[in-house]
Amino acid sequence: MTEIRDLLSFKLHRVANLLSRSAELHYRREFKVSLWEWRTIALLGAANEPVSLGQLAQAAAIDKGQMSRVVAGLTKRRLVVRETHPGDGRGVHLTLSKAGQRTYEGLIRAALERDQAFRRCLSDKEAQAFDRVLSKIANEARSLIQIEKAQK
Repeated sequence: MTEIRDLLSFKLHRVANLLSRSAELHYRREFKVSLWEWRTIALLGAANEPVSLGQLAQAAAIDKGQMSRVVAGLTKRRLVVRETHPGDGRGVHLTLSKAGQRTYEGLIRAALERDQAFRRCLSDKEAQAFDRVLSKIANEARSLIQIEKAQK
């Protein structure tokens, strides 16, 4: 009889949690940021332009309220700059400060080192196959989401 530990989605979720937990420990120790703070800094650093809170929450796949709390903490620490949106007084544009940019550069360097460490346990052929398999699974998941949305 199949149990939860046999499900592909459960196995992927467990590996993702292990990757996130090890990243959280590393980034907190080295850069004094939580995993959500790291992801927020990384998304802002990669954007190369001001981003709204809503865009940032959507890119991080978290709700706007949670993202607002993360941004508030980063703003308080002067890693993120909040500016009023010129066309909408209620909206804000978010960018990295100079200190935030320096933190981003260190974080992305550390993330690349971690990524290389994970990839070293795979042969080139395994890494290519793994990337293809992940893409296939992601595409299938997107298809299943569309099917579920259509069932409403």
